[in-house]
Amino acid sequence: MEQTNPTHDNLQFTNRIDLTELQQGIDQIRTELHKVIIGQHNLIDLLIASILSNGHALIEGVPGVAKTITAKLMAKTMTVGFSRIQFTPDLMPSDILGTSVFNLKTSEFEFKSGPIFSNIILIDEINRAPAKTQAALFEVMEERQITIDGNSFKLEAPFLVFATQNPIEQEGTYRLPEAQLDRFLFKIEVDYPTLEEELQIIESQHARKVENKLDLVSGIINAEQVARFQKLVQEIHIEPHLMQFIAKIVHNTRENPFLYLGASPRASLAILQASKAFAAMQGRDFVTPEDVKRSAVPVLQHRVIVTPEREMEGVNSKQVINQMLDSIEIPR
Repeated sequence: MEQTNPTHDNLQFTNRIDLTELQQGIDQIRTELHKVIIGQHNLIDLLIASILSNGHALIEGVPGVAKTITAKLMAKTMTVGFSRIQFTPDLMPSDILGTSVFNLKTSEFEFKSGPIFSNIILIDEINRAPAKTQAALFEVMEERQITIDGNSFKLEAPFLVFATQNPIEQEGTYRLPEAQLDRFLFKIEVDYPTLEEELQIIESQHARKVENKLDLVSGIINAEQVARFQKLVQEIHIEPHLMQFIAKIVHNTRENPFLYLGASPRASLAILQASKAFAAMQGRDFVTPEDVKRSAVPVLQHRVIVTPEREMEGVNSKQVINQMLDSIEIPR
């Protein structure tokens, strides 16, 4: 079945890939989430894009801006396994991965799986756990498998980590290792709602009284559909000159005088995947320069480090990336 979409000039183009089911699924997910979530369109779109790209997302924002509830509701729109892990300073790697327990009946050790053995993992306050606990996530986030006592355990697809952190509070927190940050496809910054949105939040809460928010959202897509959507995204077409555009953006981070640390080739692949996801979300089977530009900031801002001198002047990674995007010629 071919899908036809209008362009701005009322011309018609025919997709080589049928994205109808994918778009309907996305629209239904947005509808379900907006039964509870007011605003936060960027957060929702980036979470959807991370699912389509099969990538993990780090959600950063001050307490009370709906980071955790949005991630929980997003997971609920998918009829897959869900697990929530609250990171604390005393959390051990075995509390996440699981451990071998001696069975007195069989006189053998048995592996008891931890909460990481699920499909959608919500890690709350990820920066509250120490380095050894963070390191327990390296293998599972990159390879979707866990190795314990010499045995490897593959995790069922889909496997996605949504993690939250508070950028302001420093007491009792640990800075995430660069290797950990690099495993997140996106870093999503959640802003305060507008005045109008804040009023809608108050009115909505008043109208619901004591109704449970989670009960308002239903499952929309299953694991099989998620896998099918992810495969469709992989097939989205991208022109060679846009691949060169991505390479130039990432290469520029390594030569930029404002940056102490540039992005790795993993960032190039992340922009490629995210660009395809954004194209599919728009109903297109091809990537545009705008898709690449939209992907650049959430993919790069946690992978680069601003020089101490510029940081003291108040410059952040997001500003540097936007400046780079303005300076690099957009291929047409």
